[in-house]
Amino acid sequence: MDKKIITELKKKLEQEKVLLKEDLLKFADKDKKLPDDYDTRFPNLGERSSAPDENAEEVETYENLLAIEYALESRLKEVNEALEKINNNNYGHCDICKKNIETDRLKANPAAKLCFSCAKKEE
Repeated sequence: MDKKIITELKKKLEQEKVLLKEDLLKFADKDKKLPDDYDTRFPNLGERSSAPDENAEEVETYENLLAIEYALESRLKEVNEALEKINNNNYGHCDICKKNIETDRLKANPAAKLCFSCAKKEE
């Protein structure tokens, strides 16, 4: 793969990594023991009385944030794995068939692990 394209994709991945971490820090704290792991803060929706409806709203908000945390952490893991592959000169190869991943596919998703054919089979 062309070095210029790899450099361009690496830059995109690094920018996405920064954005993912910023998004996570809006509602979660970084885990001090595990790298790139975050712990969602339980929301406090105000100093209102502890009415059951308000407690239910806090729990629902927390559950929604947990799902968002999981999705963002999963994407962050994919981005980190792609950056590691770039650093190890092993980027752009399908995890299954080992062939080159299509450049257009990588431009659309620089963290792609599978070529188009293998991705289709996995669906």
